[in-house]
Amino acid sequence: MEKAQANALEIADWLKKQKEVTDVIYPGLPEHPGYDIMKKQARGFGAMLTFRLESKAFALSILEKVRMIKYAESLGGVETLITYPTTQTHADVPKEIRERNGITESTLRLSVGIEDVKDLLAELEKVWRETKP
Repeated sequence: MEKAQANALEIADWLKKQKEVTDVIYPGLPEHPGYDIMKKQARGFGAMLTFRLESKAFALSILEKVRMIKYAESLGGVETLITYPTTQTHADVPKEIRERNGITESTLRLSVGIEDVKDLLAELEKVWRETKP
């Protein structure tokens, strides 16, 4: 878990620097509203993170291009997985409720695994380069 959490924090920091990312939600970031509580009550911040992109098209393009990071609905393993909540985990939730809860058509979620973080970041950088107009 320590490795997955460390990877998640590095990926969250990388995502925050991408202009196409409008929001990164990860309790290990000091700006997260639950950060201080998590520091007091837990030994880490977990390996799940959510991010929103500037458009649905950008999100879908990322899903089409990832290879090492698997596009899968299951979020519980040692490998890094990416999911599209709109059509997967929250597909049965009405759109207005999803959006009220921050799940838009440009939202992606990562369950970060224990791979070498350099490999994960290289994959994301490659996908970003291929996806940009």
